[in-house]
Amino acid sequence: MLSYTAMRRATQEIVTLVPEATPEELKYAADSAAEAFKTWKKTSILHRQRKMLDLQLLIRDNMDRIAHSITLEQGKTLADARGDVLRGLQVVESACAIPHMLMGDTLEVATDMDTYTIREPLGVVAGITPFNFPAMIPLWMFPLANVIGNTCIIKPSEKDPGATMILAELAHKAGIPAGVLNVVHGARDTVNFICDNEHIKAISFVGSDQAGHYIHDRGSRNGKRVQANLGAKNHGIIMPDANKNHTLNQLTGAAFGAAGQRCMALSTVVFVGKAQEWLPELVERAKQLKVSSGFEADADLGPLISPESLTRVERLIESGVKEGADLILDGRGIKVQKYEKGNFIGPTILTNVKTDMECYREEIFGPVLVCLNADTLDEAIDIINKNQYGNGTAIFTQSGATARKFANEVDAGQVGINVPIPVPLPMFSFTGSRGSIRGDVNFYGKSGVSFYTSTKTVTALWRHEDAEANVSAVNMPTMK
Repeated sequence: MLSYTAMRRATQEIVTLVPEATPEELKYAADSAAEAFKTWKKTSILHRQRKMLDLQLLIRDNMDRIAHSITLEQGKTLADARGDVLRGLQVVESACAIPHMLMGDTLEVATDMDTYTIREPLGVVAGITPFNFPAMIPLWMFPLANVIGNTCIIKPSEKDPGATMILAELAHKAGIPAGVLNVVHGARDTVNFICDNEHIKAISFVGSDQAGHYIHDRGSRNGKRVQANLGAKNHGIIMPDANKNHTLNQLTGAAFGAAGQRCMALSTVVFVGKAQEWLPELVERAKQLKVSSGFEADADLGPLISPESLTRVERLIESGVKEGADLILDGRGIKVQKYEKGNFIGPTILTNVKTDMECYREEIFGPVLVCLNADTLDEAIDIINKNQYGNGTAIFTQSGATARKFANEVDAGQVGINVPIPVPLPMFSFTGSRGSIRGDVNFYGKSGVSFYTSTKTVTALWRHEDAEANVSAVNMPTMK
């Protein structure tokens, strides 16, 4: 049986072997989900809501356990891993409000005739998740899908599946029936099965451009609804009037936190005018960050996910230097005591970067900040709008007029004003745009409900003259 290796990223020690699901196991998972849907969809909304309430409590009680698994397999610091779990937990808590979110519309369109809409679950849905958020991204998917009445198949990254396995265990303890939530492992063959299987009606994906385009195209050809969050190149604009201390602190954390392995990392900054003079202070703040194993209490950022990722990041840094960028902080070749075999790279800053350089065009996915210069706000906005990606962006300024102009004119799906990583809370939706998403419907929030449901419209005629009087009921009505 083919298997994959989950490693401890700071030491290259094997944590576990991850078996690739066989064709028979994949078919069993899909058939099980399809069979479970027949009964799960008929359970009351209050019953499913109670299961989510129980699940969110179990996740909260097991947060440290899940975070430990994330740090062990993925490498991020324990504090960052807890944040990973917490942001996912917030989506579960939001899913507990599902009775309100599933309410339809009704209107008396003629005498004795009503038209109303019903949101119905799709059936079996699937989620394919990335390595960088082993808890948050699965929690974007299956809790909302399940509470709506769908059954779900989750394929976690083969690099760090432990957190998803714990979440599935907790879902079982919360009373989610067999077949309602299924976990399968593997890589390309497993993905192809998900894209092709007739039972699966919709696919949610977060990950790389190449994989996302492939899954969207193959799934769509098979008639499936697909939402795919792809790569990003998130820009921050630094205006000269910004609060310097706040801005530099926020920029340091957003650029280098999680070793830059975030789809919303602020990996590119455009200094406008005299704000360019702040670069030396930014370098000093970046130098203060501690690179080490995520289990070390004083670690600010941990290792990259693999030696291959480290090689790629180092290559993109070198390409920037060869193309004329200035390397004012070089994190390559860093040696971390006790963890000499880890996939480590320190904070790195490239300045005087141009938009035609490879280090600008490519998503680096490491603790590397590329810096550009602009004379005006209009020039800075133009740089962002010409980039292919549209996940998120931010501006740092103390001018309300500048902030409003930026928010109105920038072409990105999520905008931060003095907020470096503007990921919306789950009462909203994750609204990446342009080259950062394939599909028309966003993750979680109202958009997530729309993605996991179909709308049925009913028009009914009940003539009032056909009514008969009944004996009044005096007992308290109850909902079961």
